[in-house]
Amino acid sequence: MTHRTVSQGAGQGLPDDPRARVEAPTPGCPVEITLAALRGRWTTLIVRELLRAGSYAYSELAATLPELSDKVLTERLAQLVAAGVVLRTRTPGWPPTVTYELTPHGKELGPVLQALWDWGARVPAPPTAEEADLT
Repeated sequence: MTHRTVSQGAGQGLPDDPRARVEAPTPGCPVEITLAALRGRWTTLIVRELLRAGSYAYSELAATLPELSDKVLTERLAQLVAAGVVLRTRTPGWPPTVTYELTPHGKELGPVLQALWDWGARVPAPPTAEEADLT
């Protein structure tokens, strides 16, 4: 059975929605909105970690991705909060604690990330810089 948003025929796999019939990218396009929320290196890994654990203090989240700099983690978390994907909660006290968790909207990205993973697993990986130099 096909989902109600998927059309049949020549455009199979495309939504039956007027917003899908555009000649150029638009900010209101649902795909563009999703890509904007997930833009940037490390963003999908941050979402993955929040999907796994549910909630993290900043330092705990940073420890799960040790190669990620504090600067980039802070930028990506701010981006995800602004997109409504992540909820930031500051608890008063000394020292104050800040926790991050996915919003209900953010939790819906789980199947999206799985679909991206599945698609990428079927496509050959691009050559590394070293492999490209050998050609």
